[in-house]
Amino acid sequence: MKLQLALDLVNIQEAIQVVKEVEEFIDVVEIGTPVVINEGLHAVKAIKEAYPSLEVLADLKIMDAAGYEVMKASEAGADIVTILGVAEDMSIKGAVSEAKKQGKQILVDMIGIKDIAGRAKELDEFGVDYICVHTGYDLQAIGKNSFEDLQTIKSVVKNAKTAVAGGIKLSTLQEVINAKPDLVIVGGGITGQDDKKAVAAEMQKLIKKG
Repeated sequence: MKLQLALDLVNIQEAIQVVKEVEEFIDVVEIGTPVVINEGLHAVKAIKEAYPSLEVLADLKIMDAAGYEVMKASEAGADIVTILGVAEDMSIKGAVSEAKKQGKQILVDMIGIKDIAGRAKELDEFGVDYICVHTGYDLQAIGKNSFEDLQTIKSVVKNAKTAVAGGIKLSTLQEVINAKPDLVIVGGGITGQDDKKAVAAEMQKLIKKG
């Protein structure tokens, strides 16, 4: 089980600074969609150059022109690139094909998917690396979480790893760990804390304990 730090509301310099505080306790750094929109793929490149031993995920939430966008993210140093589960099958297959060519991985974000089990099964057959249940910001606001969907995905996939994102914090982490995803994605649960290092250390400890 890996811990991914999601960076959403930072510029490149702030991102480098936040990672510096917690780098020994995280496995993956996510350059979130807002950062990519504000800063471009330069942000991915800057983090990869600053922290070459960490995996970097570019949260592009690709919807179209997937092969090209995966290629550009790969060139910038991304190890994992995200595509939306609601994208066309052809786009997802194109993303997988390009990622394999580049030696990279694809994470599919299931945000907005109604038939979780059916789509997860198809995505698994397409050869994606991760399938991520994601309680989006707008749904978190009304108290939703992803744990049930995670169990659904785990029950149907044969090859893909699973990831979970959305509002995870130290107080809810054990519940997440109990569901046994391969990747736990935490944003504000670390970045919004006064002592980011202590929180990340505690999270990593719980994750390693399983």
